[in-house]
Amino acid sequence: MHIEIPVLRDIVLLLLASLPIVFVCGRLRLPTIIGYMLTGVVIGPSGLGVIGDVHAVETLAEIGVVLLLFTIGLEFSLEKLLAMQRVVFLGGGMQVGVTIVAAMLLAHWGVGLAWPSAIFVGFLVALSSTAIVLKTYVDRAESDTPHGRMAIGILLFQDLCIVPMMLFLPLLSGQRTANLWYILKTLGLAAGSVLLIMLLARRVFPFLLQWLVTLRSREVFVSFAVLACLGTAWLTSQAGLSLALGAFIAGVVLSESEYSHQIVADILPFRDIFNGIFFVSIGMLLSLEVLTTTWPVVLGLVALIVVGKTVLAFAAIKALGRTPRVALMAALGIAQIGEFSFVLLKVGAEAGLLEGAAYQTFLAASILTMLATPFLIALAPALGYQAGRWTGIADTPDTGAAELPPVSGHVIIAGYGLNGRNLARVLRAAGIPYRIIELNIESIRAGRKQGEPILYGDGTRREVLHAARIEAARVLVVAISDATATRRIAALAREMNPNLHIIVRTRFVSEMNGLYALGVQQVIPEEFETSLEIFARVLREYGLSRQYIQQQVEMIRREGYRLLDADCPERTTLITELATVIENATTLALRLPSEGLAIGQSLRKLALRPTFGVTVVAVQRGAETTVNPDADFVLEAGDVLVLLGRPEKLESAAAYLTGQASLVEGERVP
Repeated sequence: MHIEIPVLRDIVLLLLASLPIVFVCGRLRLPTIIGYMLTGVVIGPSGLGVIGDVHAVETLAEIGVVLLLFTIGLEFSLEKLLAMQRVVFLGGGMQVGVTIVAAMLLAHWGVGLAWPSAIFVGFLVALSSTAIVLKTYVDRAESDTPHGRMAIGILLFQDLCIVPMMLFLPLLSGQRTANLWYILKTLGLAAGSVLLIMLLARRVFPFLLQWLVTLRSREVFVSFAVLACLGTAWLTSQAGLSLALGAFIAGVVLSESEYSHQIVADILPFRDIFNGIFFVSIGMLLSLEVLTTTWPVVLGLVALIVVGKTVLAFAAIKALGRTPRVALMAALGIAQIGEFSFVLLKVGAEAGLLEGAAYQTFLAASILTMLATPFLIALAPALGYQAGRWTGIADTPDTGAAELPPVSGHVIIAGYGLNGRNLARVLRAAGIPYRIIELNIESIRAGRKQGEPILYGDGTRREVLHAARIEAARVLVVAISDATATRRIAALAREMNPNLHIIVRTRFVSEMNGLYALGVQQVIPEEFETSLEIFARVLREYGLSRQYIQQQVEMIRREGYRLLDADCPERTTLITELATVIENATTLALRLPSEGLAIGQSLRKLALRPTFGVTVVAVQRGAETTVNPDADFVLEAGDVLVLLGRPEKLESAAAYLTGQASLVEGERVP
């Protein structure tokens, strides 16, 4: 019997159309979200029109929103929120507040919308795309930069604002009377939700999850996670709140569990599929007819949104004491309309807050701002360096350099993170003078409490480097996570002090050549230093001597890390040699007798390696140990030799050296 399922056909067409478009976006290094939205535009009602049941797709998209908010809740740690409270609440509060007010006034007085609709527009414009911004920052390795942390903190606050915005939509639409009872009821529901989060997080869920884990059934664990998500969403919808709010509550509850990371891993495949459908459904909302007939208005609105949000966010972030460069880069990152604005837009459109041509025009402009986000973030570094000149605001209002004594021949540390703190500790213990440059206000306060000579400022600015006396410095160490700022600091420092020795930490080997071209003497890539440490520990576990391991590590460093590159021809030789050594090598320690062929002979003359294939890796003479003795080292009676080689070769070498060698130990040296 043939059964026709229209929605299944639509999903197949949707996924089939999205594959090539998302693939092309991936090759162009654009977020997959953009690919999904473009897919929606192509196959939507105003495009090819191949989707028959748009409402069924929107239902699946609603599940995508629920899962998206659930996973955001899982990653929304209350502890993390408290650690970033100044950025989140003060910075985010100012950004959301001034954006709502500005958009509301412009919509009312400039466009003529009624006050409820104008406030609703303010809600829509205030939110930014957490999904697109986070994905782009992660891909560009900028999530831990000063501007990345600032943008993410504001996005966290925006995610919190979704809840009260949804709660107040009935008031704006007139579905509820704005009386004291409803306001108290609405606030009570919000407060009750928070109390429920704390209660379940600390009392019920830990015990329930602990019991489920003892069952050792992945199916039961995943089923519980889905049940917690959809069940809480359904319960909140029965209470008159949104499905998305319930999913967020469930996510925050489970985020307090030690198993939250496993839940995220299990839910991610479902979330990614349904999220794709959600963003496709957003693209399907775009009317190409509206875009082609009113494109001047749409593009003008896009420019107004991007420029307006950038200016307002810049002012809010600058008020927190951030430099113009960081403020502008973070502001450009959140200059788009967010995905949750579409959730609000759909609810508001059904309530009559925004409809007709205004609805379609705003929708088209919003989608275009999201499409522009990766390009704005890519342009942000170049524009950020011009921010101080454009605004006329100094990047260094007070570096604190005046409080520090003059210094010369010192080390300048750019960045007071883990690497910067460790280096400062060592330099202080060694009595080497140094100065630290840092942007993070909290880090500066903590450093100054410990007596560190730390300056506030942006190391990419000439004035800041001058305040740190770069002209008289001997060494500059750049230990920050912003690749663009790292290159800028290195180039400017080399210009200001041609004799300066510059050491740079970078995340990727691909950045090394560019830094060397700027005049950097030493580049330390994190990814290969990590691989070297793993490499060394694995060899150590197989019993190879520290001497041999160190030789291999130094050889790789001398080759500029080429030997760990898959395209390096010498890599095969190294791997073959290591495999042979691991499989066959052992070490032998023996004491030379008072008489024998080796006494009074140098290692060069004995020629143990070419003759027997063994290596002397160490010689112990009394209380003194010589590691990796050179070829002219002369052996004496009573010396203990540590030999490396295959067992049969070691036996032959021992017989040659001593005749009756006294075996001290016959095990591998760790």
